[in-house]
Amino acid sequence: MEWFLAIAAIVCGIVGVLGAILPVLPGTILSYAGLVCAFCTSTSEISVKQLVVWGVISAIAIILDYILPGYFSKTFGGSKEGVRGATIGVFVGMFFGPLGIILGPFVGAVAGEMSNNRRFGEAIVVGLGSLLSFIVGTGLKLIVGGFMLYYIWVDVFQVIKDLW
Repeated sequence: MEWFLAIAAIVCGIVGVLGAILPVLPGTILSYAGLVCAFCTSTSEISVKQLVVWGVISAIAIILDYILPGYFSKTFGGSKEGVRGATIGVFVGMFFGPLGIILGPFVGAVAGEMSNNRRFGEAIVVGLGSLLSFIVGTGLKLIVGGFMLYYIWVDVFQVIKDLW
């Protein structure tokens, strides 16, 4: 069972970091699940306090990931159509690889604003706000997931080492 928990912890941690970039994967939740798996191994040095702190950090990252797009959109003068367009752009962009994931929210926000009879220049500004939101949110999730993956790896290294 030890090796199963250790491998599950590492897999969840890695997939969690990938989920910071790919919107279809709940990255922060998977990273935290990996931390919990690592905590459940008998050789774990992760304390309950650390688990709670990382749980709070994960919750904040998840909440901010939902708040930031609307906040940045409103800050840059976006309308409801721009927010909807950015959201659609996130999902459509996934089908176009890494560049689509990055540019999807931008193109979607611009298209949404243009459908709201905005001038092209105004729509571009809102699109840039959407892009900035994506970059900030993704960066935050990458940092949180990366740190959790580091703690997972350090914690389960002995179990993995004993496997070989």
